[in-house]
Amino acid sequence: MGTIVERKRRNGQKTYTAQIRIMREGVTVHSEAQTFERRPAAAAWLKKRETELAEPNALEKLKEPQSTLADAIDRYIKESKKAIGRTKSQVLEKVKDEFEIANMQCKDIGSADIVEFAKELSAGRQPQTVGNYISHLSSIFAIARPAWKIDLDYSAMEDAQVVLRRLGLIAKSTQRDRRPTLEELDKLMEHYGDREKRYAAHIPMRRLIAFAIFSTRRQEEISRITWSDYEEENRRVLVRDMKNPGEKIGNDVWCDLPPEAIRIIGAMPRTKAKEIFPHEARSVSASFTRACSLLGIRDLHFHDLRHEGVSRLFELGWNIPHVATVSGHRSWNSLKRYSHIKQRGDKYEGWKWLDIIAPASREASE
Repeated sequence: MGTIVERKRRNGQKTYTAQIRIMREGVTVHSEAQTFERRPAAAAWLKKRETELAEPNALEKLKEPQSTLADAIDRYIKESKKAIGRTKSQVLEKVKDEFEIANMQCKDIGSADIVEFAKELSAGRQPQTVGNYISHLSSIFAIARPAWKIDLDYSAMEDAQVVLRRLGLIAKSTQRDRRPTLEELDKLMEHYGDREKRYAAHIPMRRLIAFAIFSTRRQEEISRITWSDYEEENRRVLVRDMKNPGEKIGNDVWCDLPPEAIRIIGAMPRTKAKEIFPHEARSVSASFTRACSLLGIRDLHFHDLRHEGVSRLFELGWNIPHVATVSGHRSWNSLKRYSHIKQRGDKYEGWKWLDIIAPASREASE
């Protein structure tokens, strides 16, 4: 009932088209085909589909309305009880709105289609970004059939990921090791000091930059910290929705605060806002990026301040469990990349900017 035909593309790459044709009294009543990058994948799909089509009323079911990938994406977003992060939601909406694969019927999507989609994505995007798209999309392939009986083939996604990794089209995110120098921080602090003098309502970027370093917190986490999340007597703060692989929303973690971070919180004015730093994370990031560009500071991101803060704790001689109480890393393996640090001591000892933005007492700040 099924055959596999080997073909060559213009670039010389081989593909394998698995085709099924069902005949009744000399007439073709059903025909379908899928193209794969590997012959074993084509053979596996052929065997699986032949088994499915041999079931009672299988051909009648094929006449029923079929779901597209866009339908599956909509259902995933609508029915997921686990809150979907902003990045994942944006990725899925972009796939649905801008790529042709979203209009394909789920039953027709094979590994070759996913590979072609990834190639289309790779135009102007890094392999790490393409990998994130594929990862987010694979979560829908994983549950569509068992949860909703939507005929998305998860094995096709797995086969495609193997191919994409070998072709170098997807890759894991690279670890950044960029750290700001004291000279760069001096430039930023002077720049923002001037801005704060001229504009009273300006975001207190000097305190935010310093707090990001000393607390090791991400910019989104900083913007969510409320006064009620802060326990001064216990020298700790509740970090809500901390980023963690496979879990973000609802992942609340208590993290210790070094003395410098506590000083900065103590210098923050109590306003009507419930947040200690009542400023949008996007606004903070945009301001930081503009300032770096203006000052000629290249390739420095706000998130690099967290890396700087964690590195500093190791330079102070802290061990991995101790650092984790501040950084919030659940897996100590994630902190092993800092084990190469040979420098010892605190380059921020006597740092003038801490005394300027967070005097030792609130009275001094007033």
